[in-house]
Amino acid sequence: MARAYALSDGNSFYCSCERVFDSSLARVPVIVLSNNDGCAIARTQEAKSLGIKMGDPYFKIKNYCNLSGIKVYSSNYTLYGDMSARVNDIYRSFSPRVEIYSIDESFLDLTDVQASHRVSLARDMRSTVKQWTGIPTCVGIGPTKTLAKLANHIAKTIPELGGVCDLSDEEERAAWLVRTSLREIWGVGPATARKLEALGCDSVGDVRDLDPRLARKGMTVVGERLVYELRGIPCLDLETVAPTRKGCAVTRSFSDRVDDLPRMEEAVATHASRLGEKLRQGRLGTDHVTVFFHTSEHDRDRPQRSVSTVVTLPEATNDTLVLAKAAVSGVRRVWKDGYRYSKAGIITTDLMPLEASQRALIGGLDRERSRPLMEALDDCNRRHGRGSVVLASSGWAKARSWSTKFNMRSPRYTTRIDELPTIR
Repeated sequence: MARAYALSDGNSFYCSCERVFDSSLARVPVIVLSNNDGCAIARTQEAKSLGIKMGDPYFKIKNYCNLSGIKVYSSNYTLYGDMSARVNDIYRSFSPRVEIYSIDESFLDLTDVQASHRVSLARDMRSTVKQWTGIPTCVGIGPTKTLAKLANHIAKTIPELGGVCDLSDEEERAAWLVRTSLREIWGVGPATARKLEALGCDSVGDVRDLDPRLARKGMTVVGERLVYELRGIPCLDLETVAPTRKGCAVTRSFSDRVDDLPRMEEAVATHASRLGEKLRQGRLGTDHVTVFFHTSEHDRDRPQRSVSTVVTLPEATNDTLVLAKAAVSGVRRVWKDGYRYSKAGIITTDLMPLEASQRALIGGLDRERSRPLMEALDDCNRRHGRGSVVLASSGWAKARSWSTKFNMRSPRYTTRIDELPTIR
């Protein structure tokens, strides 16, 4: 049986989440900003029509937003993540196989659905998601994941399609492909687009008609797969089980420049705590961490510095106490006064399942003592909210002058009882 995939995507997902809980935002231009209220990362159609572009720095458009009546919000990732989970629960009632591709996009396997029923099922799914969660979506259907992604783009840009586009039929697909720019192909960035244009391609149809060997020569095996996927030959299956992490990073820009050692130690210890939490979720461990911090290139009148150091551990671990101690030692190793640092982080690679990792003969860690302590730490933070129990080296959350700014964040309606919507 021929494969069939659907890609369902939340329209302006972050902004739509804000609108669900504030009816006054309907048909009003809305944007959501990145960490530290830096750049526009989500925009409603009304905001796009007013000229707000993806990535516009907020400090440049702040006055324009005020004059134009554009509502501005800080990122509320707790709310967005919970709404995403609710939407995906609905998707699973329409398909047994769902791949969560991103916070607002999911692939569904519709192979077992009759071809004549797929569009009506997609419309029913859109209606259900809108009724149960308030989130508007668009659905693209195709015989490959690449074509489903392309169909989703068409569904978003052609209102007459009613939010659903099906590229399963070969003749209909051919008509759409010659009308669509190759820059709309999933995974084709500016550099790849220039390579394809140099080969004489202008539309998606031109890329589909490329010799696969030529595509492989210019863009490796990824280019060859792309050509086959556009021809309706599946090369990518759904990833319903998330692949095991190979690496992990926790990095943050500071809301204010950090120029003293105690605050840098506090920030890096906080990042190490989050790293340990992520590793424990995957039952993984690491035997080394890389700590880095640097100044901002925008502080052109200030001295610049960027440093990193690797701290090796005696054996693999995911113990927050061990990771934080190692991270702080790395900071002390490379710290220099006289600089205003703008960002810091902790990175690790070559992760391994903790139970299968090799133990140290000398100077090993006490895992038997560590495990119940970390379980208790995670349980407290799950039950009472992240940051309820922290290391002393991470400092008191409300006193962290460097922590990320969310000055215009909406309430976390679905996960914090003290932030529930109120009716007056």
